[in-house]
Amino acid sequence: MRNAALTLGIIAGVFGMIVGFFGFGYTELVRAHAELGETFGNFANPEVIRVVSVLSPMLAIAGGAMARARALWGGVLLALSAAGMYWGYGFNVFTMFPIAFAGIAALLALAAGKPDEPRAHF
Repeated sequence: MRNAALTLGIIAGVFGMIVGFFGFGYTELVRAHAELGETFGNFANPEVIRVVSVLSPMLAIAGGAMARARALWGGVLLALSAAGMYWGYGFNVFTMFPIAFAGIAALLALAAGKPDEPRAHF
């Protein structure tokens, strides 16, 4: 379960980075050219999008990397990543895989109550 959480967490972080590049880039483009925001729409709070674009993929990759050694901490970071992506972007065709992968990785990491190592994480 820990290896699956590691793999899914890193994949969620990479997909989240791709979504984050576009989200952060669009907010910067609209800031520089306001007429694009009027034509194609704008985010209600671009600062939230910028923070989520950087923080959520970072939390997913860090949580996935921690899942083998510290499953509880990794699971919490992965859950925060999934919640952050959902809060910032919502659930749509571009975010369904990063959110789902981070959420499943969080569940797998938290469910790894009986560790492979002799010490428990709870």
